[in-house]
Amino acid sequence: MPSAFQFQCHFILIFLAALKGETRYLEVRDVAEDEPFLLLSEDLKRELSAGQIYRRSLRCIDMLSIEGQFTFTADQPQLHCATFFIGEPEELITIDYDFVNMDCQGGDFLKVFDGWILKGEKFPSSLDHPLTNSQRYTDFCENGNMQRSIRSSQNVAMILFRIHQPGNGFTVTVKKNTNLFPCNVISQTPSGRFTMVIPHQHRNCSFSIIYPVVIKISDLILGHLNGLLLKKPSAGCAGVGDFVELLGGTGLDPSKMFPLADLCHSFHGSAQMKIGCDNTVLRMVSSGKHINRVTFEYHQLDLQEAENRKENSIEEFCFPSI
Repeated sequence: MPSAFQFQCHFILIFLAALKGETRYLEVRDVAEDEPFLLLSEDLKRELSAGQIYRRSLRCIDMLSIEGQFTFTADQPQLHCATFFIGEPEELITIDYDFVNMDCQGGDFLKVFDGWILKGEKFPSSLDHPLTNSQRYTDFCENGNMQRSIRSSQNVAMILFRIHQPGNGFTVTVKKNTNLFPCNVISQTPSGRFTMVIPHQHRNCSFSIIYPVVIKISDLILGHLNGLLLKKPSAGCAGVGDFVELLGGTGLDPSKMFPLADLCHSFHGSAQMKIGCDNTVLRMVSSGKHINRVTFEYHQLDLQEAENRKENSIEEFCFPSI
């Protein structure tokens, strides 16, 4: 099976399954037959000239990774709809309301969520986001003209909406802004390399990879002595104050995932791990006392790698899910 097709199928299976669950405001029961997600290629991005704006209609369930102007017009009552936006790791997403024609009094709503929420699980986790759960929702029907532009805190955001009357809808413009110190990130791709830096800030940051992967940490600076500590039932890094943990699971929320290994101290070298879970997260916990930095690379774990466990790895997890 070609890797591009595997990539599309993986996203479709995860999101279609997850979107059938309940969220705080939304339960998606039905999905359009055609593919609901558009991860636009670099070719299309290159074809758009500097002053050209990409425009298209939105589907009830949709996913976008490019700037542009997007319009949804209901052809029938649409009661359980969501659009997911994702950028590069170093990008923030701004959503501007250009036009809204909805019956808020009749039960319609249009809400922006700062992050993603799937099957009741949030990214970033409620423990790691700078805003409270209620503050992460911006409701047009409550705010109206008071807030017509919303910027995300990370590279993902989403719109949840319900429209009863055919012909009603909305138009939004999506823009990307540079984030100098990316914190919480969902990777668009099954492979890559990333450096996370937390400069004297008391915060926790997660990098989520929605694939089974081989992850290799090549550099970790925490302001401590050299060393590496694996996760044990009676031991961990909780008392250290600054550490990196590897998590694995089948959901979206890092706080609900299984802790696999802790890295409590700085080191230069290589620590590799095979994680066969549906979702892999590298999470850095920072006390704010140091400039913490971690560099890692990752690629999708295939069946052949899962069977070959003789490589120099810390440990392997979640292989039954592959």
